[in-house]
Amino acid sequence: MLSFITEKQSCWDRLSAEKRPVFIYGMGDGALKIMSVFRKRNISVAGIFASDEFVRGHYFEGFKVHRLSEVESMVEDFVVVLAFAAGYQEIVDKIHSIASRHTLYVPDVPVVGQGLFTYDYCVENAEKIQKVYDSLADDYSRKVYANIINFKISGKIEYLSAVTTPKAEIYRKIIKPGLNEVYVDLGAYNGDTIQELLEFTRGKYAEIYAVEPDRKNYKKLVKYVDNMPNVFTYNAAAWSIDCELPFSAKAGRQSSISASSSNMVTARAVDSMVNGNRPATIIKMDVEGFEREAIWGASNTISHDSPKLMVALYHRNEDIFEIPLLIMTLNPDYKLYVRHQLYIPAWETNLYATP
Repeated sequence: MLSFITEKQSCWDRLSAEKRPVFIYGMGDGALKIMSVFRKRNISVAGIFASDEFVRGHYFEGFKVHRLSEVESMVEDFVVVLAFAAGYQEIVDKIHSIASRHTLYVPDVPVVGQGLFTYDYCVENAEKIQKVYDSLADDYSRKVYANIINFKISGKIEYLSAVTTPKAEIYRKIIKPGLNEVYVDLGAYNGDTIQELLEFTRGKYAEIYAVEPDRKNYKKLVKYVDNMPNVFTYNAAAWSIDCELPFSAKAGRQSSISASSSNMVTARAVDSMVNGNRPATIIKMDVEGFEREAIWGASNTISHDSPKLMVALYHRNEDIFEIPLLIMTLNPDYKLYVRHQLYIPAWETNLYATP
């Protein structure tokens, strides 16, 4: 069991044993999470560096923020720990360039939830992980799945670069959108994923349901779909039932449901949203760690109408096995694919289900 997992030692263990100075590349939430683990594991931080445009005399957590060139001039041999997410080719190329000169790790810290993704964690969930691996529809999905898990344990970026698939290829070969789709976009942001879909349908569709809880993003979404027929927008969170939930609004895509927030947001279930209307044919879910609740909210639609699904697998440690298993339970007839789009760390790793 789990013979496809070849990385047994976590990047945390490697960093704990490291004799060379360890420099963190990046500032922000990712760096704070990594530094928190460092403190628990007694891993020393030698310093912080950032891209040239972000330096400007900054200090972060008591460290003066350097340029990489400054660190390279001061220290001959050191280890780099990447602490931010990169989804553009130019930045990804820069990270690979740094990795060609220095030992570089990208520790996996969950976007939502606690705990670390280690080999021991995989062993604890071995039966579930193996079941998902065995149930995937093609060899490439199994390769992607294995590489993502090995990356999450080891922090080695070569596992990601070996299985990065262009978005266009996923649409053309797996989703294959037609000209008469009923598209449900959960986590619609500013309309960018609606735009993506319409690029492959030449602007044709039957109906679109767009759900976005963040007010600022929702305003941009409404502006984007203005004058588009048969588009229904909801300033709401995707959930298992129709209700109200506490919600924390943050910049960009990071807004999410949060028990600590006093702000309330409407929550909608897909099943009630499309009830009595044409059945959904494609559902996209990228809802910041609450994909399973959104799936339960679409359980009747998934079970009876078999829409194509595009579901984020990367917010919580358990998503990579719990989400596929839930979808398999609701509709055993689906073919399941896993693909990773250009991103470091393993964000934009998604499950695609087709009838």
